[in-house]
Amino acid sequence: MKNFYIGGVPEHFNLPWYLTLRDKEYHKEDINLRWKDFHGGTGQMCEALRAGEIDMAVILTEGIIRDIINGNNCKIVQVFVKSPLVWGIHVAENSGYTTVDELKGTHAAISRYGSGSHLMAYINAENEGWNIEEDLKFEVIQNLNGALKGLPSGKGDYFMWEKFTTKPYVDNGILRLVGECPTPWPCFVIAVRNEVMEKDKERIQVILKIINKTTADFKNIPSIDKMISNRYDQKPEDVQQWLAMTEWSQEQLSHEEVERVQQKLLSLDLIKEITPTENLLYL
Repeated sequence: MKNFYIGGVPEHFNLPWYLTLRDKEYHKEDINLRWKDFHGGTGQMCEALRAGEIDMAVILTEGIIRDIINGNNCKIVQVFVKSPLVWGIHVAENSGYTTVDELKGTHAAISRYGSGSHLMAYINAENEGWNIEEDLKFEVIQNLNGALKGLPSGKGDYFMWEKFTTKPYVDNGILRLVGECPTPWPCFVIAVRNEVMEKDKERIQVILKIINKTTADFKNIPSIDKMISNRYDQKPEDVQQWLAMTEWSQEQLSHEEVERVQQKLLSLDLIKEITPTENLLYL
């Protein structure tokens, strides 16, 4: 049986992977797929891909595109979630800030440099018309738990993370939601190290076939909303809202989508030049 290691965030988007692993669907194809949770998100997964600690990752589109351009020897094999990710902009409940406008020039808490929370702070700053060089400052807090501890004690002023993942902490009074910032492109893709793809293309395609079959019918699984609610400590009404706005994909990113991401990263000075699509996608 061939071993493969895949990384992702421990969030509701990745429940389809849990279901296929639980049901040993990869074992039936002589594949031992092992999942690893990355609480630190995209920046942490980029490091793990570079180090060869994982073979594949379910990862934020803008983060992996930037890291491939910066030398990560991977390519995107397909989109996983094609709908935008809605980033909540949060402050501590005890914070004096009440609007996004008031956060201009304060410190964004980020999991690490190169992470989604880092890159999306630039997107939000541009949306708000801020001066990116003067009005953006950062405080590294590692992950969501770091933000939950740090923000109330003054380590960082605001924190951007997926809105529904943080909703329980808004409900229980640790954080307060002051705004939202959706991604202007499909949010999650599946990336594979080039070395792995060259050696095991057929097995990777089998893995994709299995997960795609599950995501294509995911919303029709009986009581899936109850499972998500229980597993991720979400209110049923929040789960239903999230399911209604989330769409999985079984297709590759388009050239136009890759161009849109790169143009945005370039305009924010997060990359130095546009890279040919074939350097980023496995076509």
